[in-house]
Amino acid sequence: MPSGPEMLPPAKDVLRKAALDARKALVRTLSDAERNLLERRLAEHLTSLCADCRVVGGYAPIGSEISPLLATEEARAVGSIVAFPAFDHPAKPFRFRAGDPLLPGPFGLMQPKLSAPVVEPDLVLVPLLAIDGSGTRLGRGKGHYDRALSRLRTAGARLIGVGWPLQRLTSPIPADAWDVPLHAFASPDGVEWFRSRP
Repeated sequence: MPSGPEMLPPAKDVLRKAALDARKALVRTLSDAERNLLERRLAEHLTSLCADCRVVGGYAPIGSEISPLLATEEARAVGSIVAFPAFDHPAKPFRFRAGDPLLPGPFGLMQPKLSAPVVEPDLVLVPLLAIDGSGTRLGRGKGHYDRALSRLRTAGARLIGVGWPLQRLTSPIPADAWDVPLHAFASPDGVEWFRSRP
């Protein structure tokens, strides 16, 4: 029998599990055609944002994450450089490298070759488990994105969370000091800006 007080899981861990379960449950209800239609609607909302950018940071979706790849392909077609997170070493922050995410990297991610050029995105499409009305993002809890996004936000990059509509929570997500707030949330329903555009 433990002698100290019973430890409750942190609120973010509870939220994280609930958000992941909800996202998986939603995606299980979608046919391939329905999912493709929703991802096409997402791309329509993102295309004008991406088209104005020199470098767009995207991500290769995993599992039940919504895919931004239609939007990044359209950005590339109009002359933007498209980059993806790439880990040189699992213990160090990732950097964005120009190129397609064709090689397996750490944490189940697909990433560009490590010989691909490192670039600085001026717009970053950010995967998430949930987001609230102040732009607080709930990620997987490893801090990889917060470490990379802090510097990019300071440099003026626009940070756009990307997800299914149910990932936009009406209640606040507890924010830690290291959490980097996002500028907006994009879903198949549209783009919601949380602060004035930089």
